[in-house]
Amino acid sequence: MSHKVDRTSKTYHNGSGVIRRPNPNLGFGPHLILDGYGCSKPSLQDLNKVYKLLDEIPNEIGMTKIMPPYVFKYSGAKPEDWGLSGFVLIAESHISIHTFPEKQYLSFDIFSCKPFNPEKAIGYLEEAFSIKKSEIRNIKRGKEFPHYSRGESIGIGKHLAEEERLEKRVLRHKTINF
Repeated sequence: MSHKVDRTSKTYHNGSGVIRRPNPNLGFGPHLILDGYGCSKPSLQDLNKVYKLLDEIPNEIGMTKIMPPYVFKYSGAKPEDWGLSGFVLIAESHISIHTFPEKQYLSFDIFSCKPFNPEKAIGYLEEAFSIKKSEIRNIKRGKEFPHYSRGESIGIGKHLAEEERLEKRVLRHKTINF
């Protein structure tokens, strides 16, 4: 779906003819979802590397880690489905990763109640795991979640512009569509 923000009138066009004025006091936050393909098998099976990534990435993107990362090895019903899963709780929500070394695949997400630089997180992952192909989505969560004067809104217009920029980035990558 194509989203457009008219910066002069601050209206939101969702591609279906619906026009809304965004309310800067609504919206919970961004959720970055990345599926990585063709990743480095040794990196995907390295528990210490996954731990280090989860330990460092909150600081890299301006988040507040509230506990050390938790990473564990999982053995699936099928031997090729084994991998590592890990998460770190952040004051803003969470960051998680699941690796499948035999399939050279990882799934990763960051959910936050405040904006962050998704490009920085994506670059960090691409470098750490030598990702060859990726599917990247950056969605808005809790579009009707109210913010009051005590908190700072992410601003739907700003977030939509970021989403459009990421959509263009995804088009530059080879993606697998199901």
